Amino acid sequence: MSDLPQAVHINEEGPREGFQIEKGPIATARKIELIDALSETGIDHIQIVSFVNPKAVPGMADADAVVDGITIKPGVAYTALWLNERGFERALAHNNRLSLGGSITLVASEKFSKRNQNRTAAEQLAGQHAIVEKYKAAGIPVERGMIMAAFGCNFEGDVPVAHVVALVQQILDVAKEHGVTLKYVSLADTMAWANPLAIKRVIGAVRERWPEVDFALHLHDTRGMAVANAFAGLEMGVKRYDAAVAGLGGCPFAGHAGAAGNICTEDLVFMCQEMGIETGIDLDALIACAKLAEDVVGHPLPGSVMKG
Repeated sequence: MSDLPQAVHINEEGPREGFQIEKGPIATARKIELIDALSETGIDHIQIVSFVNPKAVPGMADADAVVDGITIKPGVAYTALWLNERGFERALAHNNRLSLGGSITLVASEKFSKRNQNRTAAEQLAGQHAIVEKYKAAGIPVERGMIMAAFGCNFEGDVPVAHVVALVQQILDVAKEHGVTLKYVSLADTMAWANPLAIKRVIGAVRERWPEVDFALHLHDTRGMAVANAFAGLEMGVKRYDAAVAGLGGCPFAGHAGAAGNICTEDLVFMCQEMGIETGIDLDALIACAKLAEDVVGHPLPGSVMKG
């Protein structure tokens, strides 16, 4: 077990994670209200929209208007998600307002890849070569690798650790071939299959193979394991986490009746601060944002600290 990190970096993804899965329409102005409030908490990275087909994800139909409407706070990186070249082109049109960064993304489950991106594993890998060249041509840095469904899949079941290791190798090979240097590789528990032992096994395996690589965790809370899994990550020395204020969100293609969002940001911040791990985030301001998020979506959200 590694010593606990002295500080962690939290990427806030609630606006993108949450508003993509809400059933009812949410006014663009209210989305902007939450993003602007989050900007005042000390969080320095907020993923605010995804540029995807609005027929598939109606909650992101106003992505362009959201980006144009937020108040840019110096020192805060506002980012977006896209899944293909068309999405990247839409994001690139907002290069003056968004902090754009390319990612080399693979999927540990072929069936989920087909549902989420309509690509086979081979097509997804081939597509990464093409998109990295587009990033380079546009002057967009490629600093992150990501493996979706790294801990299990609702459609294929358990994902062997060896398969995750092989995918990390593929990501690093793509980066090397195109002359880019990744800052970190994120392992995503997209369908919330992980448990603390699985976190330690996977992180242990990739760290043993690549001790020089920084690994991050993207943890969903559908089965209530996200905080426990984050603690296991902390014990393994993981310093980067994605999170969603109030527990907003979920993946619309994961096949859950009620998919939960990423680990709740204020719950993660509370745990870290109680353990003496610095986050740089104002917990009281974040709790106020969590309560605002409930008001925006119009129903209770799963965060614990805002209620406790």
